[in-house]
Amino acid sequence: MSLGVAAETFDSVRLLRERTDTPALAPFLRWRAAVGGRLSERAAGPLAALMPGSGPMVDAMSLMGNTADLDEAVENLLAAPRALLRAELENLRFRPTHRNWARNLADGDREALLQVAAALRTCHAVTTAPYWPRMRSFLASVREGHLRAMGEGGTERMLESLDPSLVRWRPPVLEVRHRREADVHLGGRGLVISSAVFSLREAEVLACPGDSAQAPVLALPALGAEPPGAGLWSVCDTAGRPLEELLGRTRAAVLEAVAEGCSTTDLARRVRVSASSASQHATVLRKVGLITTGRDGKAARHILTPLGAALLESGVRHP
Repeated sequence: MSLGVAAETFDSVRLLRERTDTPALAPFLRWRAAVGGRLSERAAGPLAALMPGSGPMVDAMSLMGNTADLDEAVENLLAAPRALLRAELENLRFRPTHRNWARNLADGDREALLQVAAALRTCHAVTTAPYWPRMRSFLASVREGHLRAMGEGGTERMLESLDPSLVRWRPPVLEVRHRREADVHLGGRGLVISSAVFSLREAEVLACPGDSAQAPVLALPALGAEPPGAGLWSVCDTAGRPLEELLGRTRAAVLEAVAEGCSTTDLARRVRVSASSASQHATVLRKVGLITTGRDGKAARHILTPLGAALLESGVRHP
């Protein structure tokens, strides 16, 4: 899975604020050159306030989910329980000028939440949206590599295939290189492996506050230390909408929604069709080899095949 559009947008703003001489910025130099100067401090202010220069930052995935749909992420934010808001914000070191606003936000103040939502939309439009289809396709290929490793040798093979500079599997312990030392006991909850594009070669272990039954998320950088190919930071050309011309508008939207991996219920909500219609479209895409469907507990879970990821990459359009 990926961290979702909200977390990637938050992290993109954080990368823009990094010093230009940071070696880990090498994979993002082309992106920064294209985006730099297009996002004002005022527009990004509410997001930047949630990312203090030192100490913890807000976990956007806990607040807004790992959805690939920005509207859905905003809805999750506006509906976030007050207890979750407080748990996410109570340990952040806000600047004095932000403290009153932060208290209002932690109390679920509608105006403060709308300010964060507006900043998220503005930042997303500049830093993430032009590249989001290619990012999703790239993340799908990373996930496919993890699944292939699992298919070849099970969970241990997949864990051994992760970046050894960040993660080391010493059965039964998974060691993660991190700035803070801590022991995380899974207690049968499992561990979700997630990939992030806008990551400075760091591993993060994320846990939703107040939900001890939920599996922690190990977020790993999807990009290596070297700059990616030119394609990832090329702005998607939507002229002619070739994917829609080939598959039809709804089925193209279904293929894009599956890029993150989703259940039939999630698919129906993202594409805004009925569950039965989503299931029918998924069946057609599965029959032609563009997606595959497995079980996630009692629910069906759809993911792209390599052919589906390649098709999505060749016919990308703005969501």
